[in-house]
Amino acid sequence: MYSNILVPIALDNEDDRTPQALNIAKTLAADGATITLLHVVEAVPSYAISYISSDILDATRKGIESEMARLAAENGANSVVIEGHAGRSILDYAEEQGNDLIVIASHRPGMQTLLLGSTATHVVRHALCSVHVLR
Repeated sequence: MYSNILVPIALDNEDDRTPQALNIAKTLAADGATITLLHVVEAVPSYAISYISSDILDATRKGIESEMARLAAENGANSVVIEGHAGRSILDYAEEQGNDLIVIASHRPGMQTLLLGSTATHVVRHALCSVHVLR
């Protein structure tokens, strides 16, 4: 069983499997384990940032933090929202926090995944801890 579990959450995912990922994390958790929900806000490209008002960016960030806090409260977990590249940021956070398990949902592979890679693929290949991939 695991004592420090990280569950990355993609709030913009059409195929939301957050409930399943949380159930897996709870099932694999030892008594007294810490479960942390993590959402990574990707940076807005520099060519687009001038077209988006700071009010919209602030409101979006507050909405994300509110939704993450709600999910965490409903599931007895902690929530964290950070900025950066999703795959790299998940790995950095897990290493800094000493997570012993990452539970991450993966999209069905398609041609774009084969060419560009995906967040789950990046995490699986480079994580220093165990990774449970939800398909």
